[in-house]
Amino acid sequence: MSAGSAPRTAHPYAIDAHGFAAGVPLHASPHHDARPHGEAVSLLVVHSISLPPGRFGGRAVDDLFTGTLDCAADPAFEALRGLRVSAHFVIDRGGRPVQYVATHARAWHAGVSRWRGRERCNDFSIGIELEGTDTGPFEAAQYATLAALVRALRAAHPIVDIVGHADIAPGRKTDPGAGFDWARLRAVIGAF
Repeated sequence: MSAGSAPRTAHPYAIDAHGFAAGVPLHASPHHDARPHGEAVSLLVVHSISLPPGRFGGRAVDDLFTGTLDCAADPAFEALRGLRVSAHFVIDRGGRPVQYVATHARAWHAGVSRWRGRERCNDFSIGIELEGTDTGPFEAAQYATLAALVRALRAAHPIVDIVGHADIAPGRKTDPGAGFDWARLRAVIGAF
């Protein structure tokens, strides 16, 4: 390594001691709190989101997670009035990640949920939102970023399972939907 060059990390999005991913912009969300004392992260939940539904780009998802969404800006937003939600990360259609909550904190992404007999999945999970819909495909750049982020998260936390929102809230949620290619993700990160 030459003088002045930065050391290489094992993962492009290495998670630091404070729960932040290297090189990922932080748009801090007020919608989080502390995990229960001693609770380890063992679950990663993949979601999909678009605001308004089916429309990509814009600031609406960012505004929702940072608590600044103007619910009068679109009729579809009225149902979101007063909603306090967040995810740890969002990956847009171009594969660009943004972090909203430190991985050590509890983001409010899962809602009423259950996995392997445990309720309240927010307590022990990390939520990653992919810009998309429950019915359409996702972009190659999103899979590449998701895989890199999963590797970094697994290096920092004892993650055992990776599931969709529909898996932890069946009958209530359908995301990331039929368009999400689980086999493609497994092929690049290994079995889960």
